[in-house]
Amino acid sequence: MRGHLTEKADVFGFGVVALEIVSGRPNSDTSLEEEKTYLLEWAWQLHENNREIELVDSRLSEFSEEEARRIIGVALLCTQTSPTLRPPMSRAVAMLSGDIEVSRVTTKPGYLTDWKFNDASSFMSENSHFNSSTSISMAADADRSPVTATKTKIHEIIGEGR
Repeated sequence: MRGHLTEKADVFGFGVVALEIVSGRPNSDTSLEEEKTYLLEWAWQLHENNREIELVDSRLSEFSEEEARRIIGVALLCTQTSPTLRPPMSRAVAMLSGDIEVSRVTTKPGYLTDWKFNDASSFMSENSHFNSSTSISMAADADRSPVTATKTKIHEIIGEGR
């Protein structure tokens, strides 16, 4: 969420991808109803109301509800805010394969309870590292990465060096 890499960032990413696969949709989709825009937020709403199965891609004609619940449960564990609350990948794989029970997910991640995302542009404009002109200039030039844009900005500030 804040650009800091941890030893369990891969576990978090795996959880997001697992939710994307089971739901058949991307992590965020502004063309959907407001409560469904952000996949993790929607998954938690459904989980809290014991309606996780509604997350499964509606285009699937048949699927195992038990397996779907297992995948969703593991994904919710993997996307916890604190890396210490996320399972190691070996445990996530064991839970997915049914070798061990899926641990109960009890804590809604802080990034869902502490932050309210109206849309990506409002989040970026509130972040002190981004402003609308930076976002627009980066979007206008698809070849520039945020790293390149940052280097360019620094170069403009300090000039050719000392």
